[in-house]
Amino acid sequence: MGGLLTEKAKLALDARTPRRAIILAAGFGMRMVPINTSIPKALLEVDGEKLIERIIKHLHKVNIYEIHIVIGFMKERFDYLVAKYGVKLIENNEYSTKNNLHSLALATEYLENAYIIPCDIWCNKNPFHNRELYSWYMVGDLIDDDSTVRINRRMELEKVHPSTGGNCMIGIAYLNQEDAVAVREKIALLDKEKEYDNAFWEEALYDGDKMLVYANVVHSKDFVEIDTYEQLREIDSESNQLKTNAIQVIKDVLKVAPEDIVNIRALKKGMTNRSFLFECQNQKYIMRIPGEGTDKLINRNNETAVYRAIDHKNICENLLYINPRNGYKITEFLEGARECDANNEQDLSRCMAKLRAFHELELHVDHDFDILGQIDFYESLWEGKPSIYSDYDDVKKRVLSLTNFVNKHIDKRVLTHIDAVPDNFLFVKNANGDEDVYLIDWEYAGMQDPHVDIAMFCIYALYDRTQVDRLIDLYFAEGCPIFIRIKIYCYIAQCGLLWSNWCEYKSQLGVEFGEYSTKQYEYAKEYYAIVRDELKKRGEYLQ
Repeated sequence: MGGLLTEKAKLALDARTPRRAIILAAGFGMRMVPINTSIPKALLEVDGEKLIERIIKHLHKVNIYEIHIVIGFMKERFDYLVAKYGVKLIENNEYSTKNNLHSLALATEYLENAYIIPCDIWCNKNPFHNRELYSWYMVGDLIDDDSTVRINRRMELEKVHPSTGGNCMIGIAYLNQEDAVAVREKIALLDKEKEYDNAFWEEALYDGDKMLVYANVVHSKDFVEIDTYEQLREIDSESNQLKTNAIQVIKDVLKVAPEDIVNIRALKKGMTNRSFLFECQNQKYIMRIPGEGTDKLINRNNETAVYRAIDHKNICENLLYINPRNGYKITEFLEGARECDANNEQDLSRCMAKLRAFHELELHVDHDFDILGQIDFYESLWEGKPSIYSDYDDVKKRVLSLTNFVNKHIDKRVLTHIDAVPDNFLFVKNANGDEDVYLIDWEYAGMQDPHVDIAMFCIYALYDRTQVDRLIDLYFAEGCPIFIRIKIYCYIAQCGLLWSNWCEYKSQLGVEFGEYSTKQYEYAKEYYAIVRDELKKRGEYLQ
């Protein structure tokens, strides 16, 4: 027969030929602090070569040129790959609120005979081939305490409890035609469920406690997931990305060498900033790096002046460094700190006592926080775009009508925190075993009516009116005069509109806050009506 393949054999081989690849590169890479503030993980360099370019070159060597890259964070940084390698880009506009299951959901039409690849993998050997006999998911031969899968005797991947550890999950996978259909359907179902917003795409590989695909076991030493600053430092201590401004500041302030800065890890992503925890010479610190668009929102000279005013007053954590130009800040870490529980009466009582004591210091700085001015300012940042709310103009007019009543009932203006929300009250055990209360994050602080802080606490905690009144009573242990209470209602309406405008601006930057954003707008409408009705009961009317 001359050794020629039959048509059936050709079709069988053709069906096993990888045709395309999907690279997932949309996320923030939060664990990559402080590098992730200036560059996406996919563009990190190892030995002078970008991670994503190494992946693309490996694919090209096995004749895979149809490459789809799902992008989101710093998406413009990937544009050059289109001209250089002929890749296709898929935008994930929800990268800030959803995990990579949603990223893959945007590319499911390309799943057949496709490699699925995380962008942060450095491969010593080419993991791709001209032929693949079956669908697989790549795992390492070493045990990883964070893994949730383990290989059984049939080379299947079974779920294990996270506490037991499993085979290191490399993250690269291959799907043939048949399995791609099943995975596509599963992804479509999961992507519709809010509970899977933070899920990894691997959730779609499971059928019960087993993955739909077999294990592809490789030597762990040949594949490195670069997930943190220190992992990059281990694999390439000369990488250009290690030389960040943040690390240089830490070196200068603490007078240490780069290798002394260890255990770097991201804290939760804040509404305004990205902060990370690190250790140096057995002491823990937090460094704050301002987030997207913060330079337009925060006056760092004003913030620096506030920290000078509260210095040595036992109000906040110990500040080591603050830069009035770029907002970088280093503070000592409060070990064992916990946030205020907004539903715990004892916590609330102590927080309001702390807040009242701070207000009664009557500290002074040379700048104000003008609520109405800030409403207009945030609106101006929309750059001519209308509000997403069709009744915005009417709501704003009503909120502004509260101004005369508010001004009539302001007793004094002092340094006010402005962002005195539950998350910014920290409880820390002292040497006696008791808890001290600290108030952190003073970016918005300025001269204002101190009662604004009560309103801010309420709207951030998403309180209903009963909870609002209870918090007011805790602050005014001696009893709150009715018109002061109504004034605080006015502030809830004003501040609700203020932060709604702020959220609309952040949304244009790709940062979404979901329920928090819509609830702020509802506060503006609801509490205007409450003030109007309360005044009407007393024979007064808004002008």
